[in-house]
Amino acid sequence: MRGGGLLVAGTTSDAGKSVVTAGICRWLVRQGVKVAPFKGQNMSLNSFVTREGAEIGRAQAMQAQAARVEPTALMNPVLLKPGSDRSSQVVLMGKPVGELSARGYHGGRQQALLGTVVECLEELRATHDAVICEGAGSPAEINLRRNDIVNMGIARAARFPVVVVGDIDRGGVFAQFFGTTALLAPEDQALVAGYLVNKFRGDVTLLEPGLDMLYDLTGRRTFGVLPYAHGLGIDEEDGLRVSLRGAVRESVVAPPVGEDVLRVAVCAVPLMSNFTDVDALAAEPGVVVRFVDRPEELVDADLVVVPGTRGTVKALAWLRERGLADALLRRAADGRPVLGICGGFQVLGEHIEDDVESRAGHVDGLGLLPVRVRFAPEKTLARPAGEALGERVEGYEIHHGVADVRGGEPFLDGCRVGAVWGTHWHGSLESDGFRRAFLREVAAAAGRRFVPAPDTSFGALREEQLDRLGDLVEEHADTDALLKLIESGAPSGLPFIAPGAPGAPA
Repeated sequence: MRGGGLLVAGTTSDAGKSVVTAGICRWLVRQGVKVAPFKGQNMSLNSFVTREGAEIGRAQAMQAQAARVEPTALMNPVLLKPGSDRSSQVVLMGKPVGELSARGYHGGRQQALLGTVVECLEELRATHDAVICEGAGSPAEINLRRNDIVNMGIARAARFPVVVVGDIDRGGVFAQFFGTTALLAPEDQALVAGYLVNKFRGDVTLLEPGLDMLYDLTGRRTFGVLPYAHGLGIDEEDGLRVSLRGAVRESVVAPPVGEDVLRVAVCAVPLMSNFTDVDALAAEPGVVVRFVDRPEELVDADLVVVPGTRGTVKALAWLRERGLADALLRRAADGRPVLGICGGFQVLGEHIEDDVESRAGHVDGLGLLPVRVRFAPEKTLARPAGEALGERVEGYEIHHGVADVRGGEPFLDGCRVGAVWGTHWHGSLESDGFRRAFLREVAAAAGRRFVPAPDTSFGALREEQLDRLGDLVEEHADTDALLKLIESGAPSGLPFIAPGAPGAPA
């Protein structure tokens, strides 16, 4: 099968492309297939650092885990990290290469990257039996098709078959499937092999007449109907999604081990990045995690987390405008726990010198930690390891800010003053022993009779969820047909069902 592949496209953003790609990867690797994930271009503020020091989307790192392979820059050669509604930092092969406006990127720069994207895909194909590609948004974004390097552009370059995923929970899935296909140029339509229905609730026999009618209209089959699955704590791109034990905006699912639950409030700062840091907290029995944007929502919180952000100065201004900054100052004065991670750590310091990200120059921080931050043009990308609270800790760093720590008690690469902690390390709470030690400190400072579960393994829970995704594909999709697509490509003779998209390349 060497070099086979498939593109998982979607009718919309958040249709389920990331999780379906991960599910197919896990199903394939359980069949003994050496598989790799791939996304030519990703737009996300949730990123990860590979062992070679490359920054890629967290979704591709998660898919690599599903495939049981080490994530590399080849799996996500282009990453766009939005800094505003109109511009993004461009990360190429894991390293930042500059800021571009949306017009500048889509106006020509994007097409220039197609060669790099195809080379990365071909390198993966040469070393794996199969490569499962994830698309972005919708392949029917006809205004962007000419310079597309992630949907039909890459499918056509690689001659990969395409399966289109639709979220039936939103409604209108048949119109989405038909319209998506009909808007494509003939050469693109020839690669669209069929469809996957995602997030179905109810009796599938009631859906089957519609699937038959869809086949009559398009000449393309539906390869499966995946049921709605609750509690999938899987890294996606930018939506606030469910945690490993339940929705992050809902009450705790697993009962506490001790007498009390522990309430965690996460400040939903602008351009929030790597909010997946709190997934490990939500995985703990008896921990309730919610995202907040009002000061009154901090009143009953035992721990407040100020997360990472792509706009530290903007986040600081937002905290002040909302009254959350004053609420954080009151918490610190009362000895109530606060944790700042990456940009959140920088916000808690004395001042920031930023001539790189916001170009705001000198900005006063909240002054809760004896730290001064200077933004450097070079981005720090690292996979640190060390000890804190008597436990082994691993994490990863993604930041332009360089912290000058001038006091306090050492805490990872940052510091602690009273019940206020700060660090640049993302992912540290996934280290089980450290997480439990940290939560014990938080519970003591908050006066809660909360006891961390002695046997919660975040890594094991993540593996269970990836296996659930593999099970969904194995049990509810036509895996024989999918395997044939991966090995042999799209069937020949698929009908053309409507005029192609205006201006699409022939």
